[in-house]
Amino acid sequence: MGNEQLEELRNQLDKVNLQLMELINERASLVKEIGRVKSAQGLNRFDPVRERKMLDLIAENNKGPFETSTLQHIFKQIFKAGLELQEDDHSKALLVSRKKHPDNTIVTIKKEAVGDGKQRLIAGPCSVESYEQVEEVAKALKAEGIKFLRGGAFKPRTSPYDFQGLGEEGLKILKDVARKYDLAVISEIVSPQHIEMALDYVDVIQIGARNMQNFELLKAAGSVDKPVLLKRGLAATIEEFVNAAEYIHSKGNGNIMLCERGIRTYEKATRNTLDISAVPILKQETHLPVWVDVTHSTGRRDLLLPTAKAALAIGADGVMAEVHPDPAVALSDSAQQMDIPQFKEFVSNLIESGLYKREKEPVQQK
Repeated sequence: MGNEQLEELRNQLDKVNLQLMELINERASLVKEIGRVKSAQGLNRFDPVRERKMLDLIAENNKGPFETSTLQHIFKQIFKAGLELQEDDHSKALLVSRKKHPDNTIVTIKKEAVGDGKQRLIAGPCSVESYEQVEEVAKALKAEGIKFLRGGAFKPRTSPYDFQGLGEEGLKILKDVARKYDLAVISEIVSPQHIEMALDYVDVIQIGARNMQNFELLKAAGSVDKPVLLKRGLAATIEEFVNAAEYIHSKGNGNIMLCERGIRTYEKATRNTLDISAVPILKQETHLPVWVDVTHSTGRRDLLLPTAKAALAIGADGVMAEVHPDPAVALSDSAQQMDIPQFKEFVSNLIESGLYKREKEPVQQK
């Protein structure tokens, strides 16, 4: 009799478990629908006031045998699981999400592919200062088989009294030099009004860290047919970074490359803290190419090589670094830029490490 009673109780428990499962799944369906409505209205998925009301309702209606604190703990776990469902739905819906688009996006820049498995370098001066300065760097890039020339024409600086760049004249210099040495130009644009003008000069529109959440600029860049290099904000989370890319993609431009450039932390040994783990996370969560800017993340010439090795080893599609003919007299960020002999050694060391291969044989300088 005792065994039969035990078996019956267990059968009843199994039925209750299944009923609970059905109710929990029914709740999950409601939570997902709430998430879609909130997303459409631009509301945050997590609402602490609403959660407190639900917990209070549980406390008011608990008749035991569980203590209220135990039930509230159980329901908090259910609430958390529901929130994760909403977040997962949001992630799947993003145009930049790998769940939406499993294959890697390959961005073509002047017949050069980024995101195809080959790792590349972007290099150039922090700021465009003169034709002669940019040309000297371009010669060094050409000699190393590097195809991507970076240079700042518009320079958003922390201090309004620092050098702000040459503007359109700087873009003209970049274009003229790049044409002469068959290089692709990557330069930052800081205003939506300059996007159309930039199309005549650059091969890649860079959106810098300070503008990662300049939503009007993101939408303007997304409205043109030109690859975009988007840098992570100074203290942006990866979720915020990915959503900034989504702003660009949502306007029709899917030729987006992400760039981890270090984030601001309490650490003062480097200019920023290089979040190297962001690279595999971004590669897993999105289908976009990922670069690492070792110059702005460290702010130190002595750390450029080891961080570049780390970036390539962990799966970055390429590394960005700054080069200047004479860093001591550079108009911006002199301490972090390599001179040309240092740059050549930097490339040679990357090649010797086996982490980087030249795309083309170097050009012999006469």
